[in-house]
Amino acid sequence: MRSGIVSYGAYVPKYRILPKEIGRVWGQDGEAMGKALNISAKSVPGLDEDTATISVMAARRALARSGMDPSLIGAIYVGSESHPYAVKPTATIVSEAIRAAPYLTASDLEFACKAGTAGMQACLGLINSPDENIPIQYALAIGADTSQGAPGNALEYSASAGGVAFIIGREKVIASIDLTMSYTTDTPDFWRREGMKYPSHAERFTGKPAYFKHIQNCAGMIMKRMGTEPKDYDHAVFHQPNGKFPIVVAKKLGFTDEQIKDGLICPYIGNTYSGSMMIGLAAILDVASPGDRVLAVSYGSGAGSDGFDITITDEMKTFPKDKAPLVNEMISGGKVIDYAIYMKLREKIKLEGE
Repeated sequence: MRSGIVSYGAYVPKYRILPKEIGRVWGQDGEAMGKALNISAKSVPGLDEDTATISVMAARRALARSGMDPSLIGAIYVGSESHPYAVKPTATIVSEAIRAAPYLTASDLEFACKAGTAGMQACLGLINSPDENIPIQYALAIGADTSQGAPGNALEYSASAGGVAFIIGREKVIASIDLTMSYTTDTPDFWRREGMKYPSHAERFTGKPAYFKHIQNCAGMIMKRMGTEPKDYDHAVFHQPNGKFPIVVAKKLGFTDEQIKDGLICPYIGNTYSGSMMIGLAAILDVASPGDRVLAVSYGSGAGSDGFDITITDEMKTFPKDKAPLVNEMISGGKVIDYAIYMKLREKIKLEGE
């Protein structure tokens, strides 16, 4: 049996804000912006929610489905660009909360929106190690964010919150990872300097020489290596900075709307950054059948893409998906809030002295 995903769990906050409401405050045509980005709403974290709490919720749901003893997890990687502490790991908080500590390796990762998939690759490296002195049976990879967007900036229409956890192992694998490859360059399309609250971006530059180039090259490398074509996959999922880009890149690569529809989540909850492609993959796992094949490619500004060729195994037949909420259940609900509440929840306004 190849190594791969043994279990998974996702978490999306319940609050939502609509593009129309954001545009109303800034004198912009929010409805037109929402249509241009193909986003109908975005998720907003509560006052008591951050990357750590989202990661814990996703991890607990993955454990609930697996039924395993948390102490069997030998490594935890949390990928995010909104870790709650500048100096203090999120991974240790997660390990203690799920009772996996202390006999494990734990670390935080940061590579814009592909930090979570970098964690998946790190987990695979440990799980597949032939060295008997690295006795790790299961590893946990998390991609989670409460992403930032400056008030009135185009990013404010898409930057959202959510996360997903994948337990990686070699036993009872529900989705084998048959190949992973990456494509990386120094492309400065999006950045946030130390001490700056909000990120900057190179506007249209973030598309053609950044997002599209990296995803197309990474996906192309995988299909060449595996000897596959788009028609050989039942599902495909790509990083979703908005609801438009993944549709465009899918068509450029030769995939159909039918192949990407199950993993296209951004139109309903916005861009969850490190959780973006991974939540889309979780949504696919919610509906996939044994034998289905999936191509999944993330993207992180700065810039790089991680790609995965995945096959759903027979273990999926008995996998207890009902022990945790499905992705579609989380995105179909939600409480719509106005901009004032949004500002409060995102701590864009504070009491004097805070």
